[in-house]
Amino acid sequence: MSAREIFDASLAEAASEVRSLATERESDELLVERIQAGDRQAFGLLVVKYQRRLLRIVSRLVSNPFEAEDLVQETFIKAFRALPYFRGDSAFYTWLYRIGINTAKNHLMAQGKQPPTLIEMDSGDAEAFEEAHGLHDINTPDGILASKQIAHTVNAALEMLPLELRTVIVLREIEGLSYEKISEVMECPIGTVRSRIFRAREVIAEKLKPLLDYPVDYE
Repeated sequence: MSAREIFDASLAEAASEVRSLATERESDELLVERIQAGDRQAFGLLVVKYQRRLLRIVSRLVSNPFEAEDLVQETFIKAFRALPYFRGDSAFYTWLYRIGINTAKNHLMAQGKQPPTLIEMDSGDAEAFEEAHGLHDINTPDGILASKQIAHTVNAALEMLPLELRTVIVLREIEGLSYEKISEVMECPIGTVRSRIFRAREVIAEKLKPLLDYPVDYE
């Protein structure tokens, strides 16, 4: 049996063991324990599992796709080196996302590309609005055109957001993380997470106003 076949067989065995566990956190904890015990091959499973997710997040923070790929690779290297000190106080993926986001943030600062600075405001438990209610019928030609315009407008608005706002809205709307998990990733209170999400949605809504069938009013 070749070295590659042995490696693949080992990964297959580890993957089978992981799939038998009940939760994602438990499966990650098992892999982390294997790595900390000296099983470097188990880290390959974590890379496969989270590479696309992490790239999706970092790509929203760093617009250059090649830079994003490099930063994801750098994130996994940092994570691997730090894993001996990981104690599982938070879920592995929130810890990994935190490393990735900080790596992207440091890159932007080093390149002088950081978006405008965030001025915090307390929005309390501000409720999210639903833009979709104001869109045209997606099945009509006008609706299809509108959806493309909306996507372009949202992407442009995201690019202009301060990094803290862009990060929380990506974690919430694209990754589907709860406020609690975002709080862990960003290392800030849940109230701050809610405030930033509200602010980000407010900015995006303002940009979308011309494309909606009704005005968005936050007062």
